[in-house]
Amino acid sequence: MPRYAFFKGQFVPIEEARVSIMTHAFNYGTGCFEGIRAYWNEEEGQLFVFRLREHYERMHRSCRILRIHLPYSVEELSALTVELLRREGFRQDAYIRPLAYKADEVIGVRLHDLTDEFAMFAVPFGRYIEQEEGAHVCISSWRRVDDNATPARAKITGAYINSAFAKTDAVLSGYDEALVLTDTGHISEGSAENFFMVRQGCLVTPPVTSNILEGITRDTIIELARQEMGIKTIQRSIDRSEIYICDEAFLCGTGCQVAAITRIEHRPIGNGTIGPVVTRLRELYFDVVRGKLPRYRHWCTPVYEQSGGTGQE
Repeated sequence: MPRYAFFKGQFVPIEEARVSIMTHAFNYGTGCFEGIRAYWNEEEGQLFVFRLREHYERMHRSCRILRIHLPYSVEELSALTVELLRREGFRQDAYIRPLAYKADEVIGVRLHDLTDEFAMFAVPFGRYIEQEEGAHVCISSWRRVDDNATPARAKITGAYINSAFAKTDAVLSGYDEALVLTDTGHISEGSAENFFMVRQGCLVTPPVTSNILEGITRDTIIELARQEMGIKTIQRSIDRSEIYICDEAFLCGTGCQVAAITRIEHRPIGNGTIGPVVTRLRELYFDVVRGKLPRYRHWCTPVYEQSGGTGQE
């Protein structure tokens, strides 16, 4: 349980960070958010926040789409995040949830002439998909939201009902996750993760025009594959049947990290176990996020002073 939140311009005890049942965002989903991870490096006694700047740059873009005025710059949001984590004093992996939302207590569907607020909290966090080394997924009967209806490139709170439909149907049917198709029947992404497959020595992933979130982990994987493994990434539409014959497949995202897909419904991917490309990408990813590879240290924002983290009251 977290101890603090940033709420209405100040740090407060988490129990004081409350909104009314009449809040516009609660009634209509008129808000946006980010999911940011911080990773504990035991050897250094340090907590590293991964790609903090890129997350807040994306949050600013989501706010523009929703007509939300975010009164804090990327630098200010980053500083607030570090301060919140210092107050919490986490010595384990954590997840940060900043939210921007329409805060008025009024009835009426709209985005204009409403008050904007920002809030943030953080919690200890482990795996999002328990079977990261071998997830069993299905093709969802729910289609992905469309850019001309509810833009997937913005992390809109209300839009995640689409993800909830897909995820719950998958889990209650015995799967770990779902793959969601576009209206044209091509692969879009997981319920809340980007999708990659390995074919003929290349990574293949849907383009940003396939109603996907422009994922920060997705971008990280493309960079690591190119720089560290000499593997190029092709961004193109993916037919449903292609994934049945690919060599390897995986999901990625801040929440799920890098999760191998080893079965799609009743069909094994490759030999039905995690493959060499995904294995290596996972190793690289977890070294990078914990600040263990100097080449990518600029992606990692340290939380505590050099002596290590003890937290602040």
